[in-house]
Amino acid sequence: MARPIVGITTYLEAARWGTWVREAAVSPQAYARAVEKAGGAPVLLPPLSPFSAGDYVRRLDAVVLAGGVEVDPALYGEVPAGEPDDDGLGGPQPQRDRFETALAQAAVEADVPLLAISRGMHVLNVAQGGTLITSLPKAVGHDRHETAAHVVTVSVSSKVGKAVGDRAEVTGAHHRAVRRLGTGLIAVAWADDQIVEAVELQGHRFAVGVQWHPERGADNRLVEALVDAARP
Repeated sequence: MARPIVGITTYLEAARWGTWVREAAVSPQAYARAVEKAGGAPVLLPPLSPFSAGDYVRRLDAVVLAGGVEVDPALYGEVPAGEPDDDGLGGPQPQRDRFETALAQAAVEADVPLLAISRGMHVLNVAQGGTLITSLPKAVGHDRHETAAHVVTVSVSSKVGKAVGDRAEVTGAHHRAVRRLGTGLIAVAWADDQIVEAVELQGHRFAVGVQWHPERGADNRLVEALVDAARP
């Protein structure tokens, strides 16, 4: 049986090789390795015109919305918080925001399996009309979300719960989080202060967003669940 083709969004960064410095679409290798380990065939998606999003989705079996710089607060009606993003990668990237928002909407409309990771979960929520907390330390009065490892409680009836169980130790520091859930999204995992750590889109074959980075650790079950959902 052919491996499902899984598109992975990429970072838009200045990259250097030899004497050349050029704008490049780059991706941490952990995403592709996790997809391949789960039985999928990874392909990288450069952040081009949002009008190409539908063409990508029609040719893909699944999509991973990867992490990266924060989503521009202007997309959900907020003013910038004036604080650094969680990955330390600089300011907003409007071209990437537009492309990935369109990609998320196209995957939702086509019922194509989607795993939205860290920033990707924010993209999915904003694409569905939701909003974000722009500065978690200010909102919750502590900085525990900016440490890498923490425990989350998961709804056992959710797709995330069926993959990882009712509690999971996860890896992923973040400076922002879901404020208002987008249309059709439900919260399915929470930190100890009730900040939403995972979401799912009701009625969709597999549209899951997680605040952490499942591709970084040894537990690859969420990526496996994505690939399984992408099989015929």
